[in-house]
Amino acid sequence: MAVNEIHIDTPPERVFAVLADWRSYGDWVVGSRFIRGADPGFPAAGTRFHHQVGIGPLHLNDHTSVLEVDQPRKLILKAKARPLGTAIVDMTLEPDNGGTKVIMREDPGDTLSAFVFNPLTHLLVRGRNVESLERLKRLAEKRPDIGRDVSVEPGKIAA
Repeated sequence: MAVNEIHIDTPPERVFAVLADWRSYGDWVVGSRFIRGADPGFPAAGTRFHHQVGIGPLHLNDHTSVLEVDQPRKLILKAKARPLGTAIVDMTLEPDNGGTKVIMREDPGDTLSAFVFNPLTHLLVRGRNVESLERLKRLAEKRPDIGRDVSVEPGKIAA
């Protein structure tokens, strides 16, 4: 298990608007290369956004599913990056001094991933998630377009 926390100087509704905007994941999730699209209704439970992960010329198309949503308090996702495995990512948002305390918990999402998630892997994931949460903070506090409807339609998936 890897747990990270951050304080974001904006209300939970604004932070959740970033999480609810599937286009934003490419901007704040470290390791995400390209967001290809999303199911209509994202982030409703059972919907997915489609992404690409990779380094250099190597890339893989996969998806992340919404397991649970309680707007604006919680979003639980199952992220896939096969063949590397899956992760359950629990994003909990709590009001905190006029802003939001975000708690990000990442656990293995399947038996094989649980085998790979060892103490060293947890340290690496925690380090990656420090940067991801810093990026989420910048988006929630500074970007005026987050949460606003734009011309890209959910359901459109790029190759």
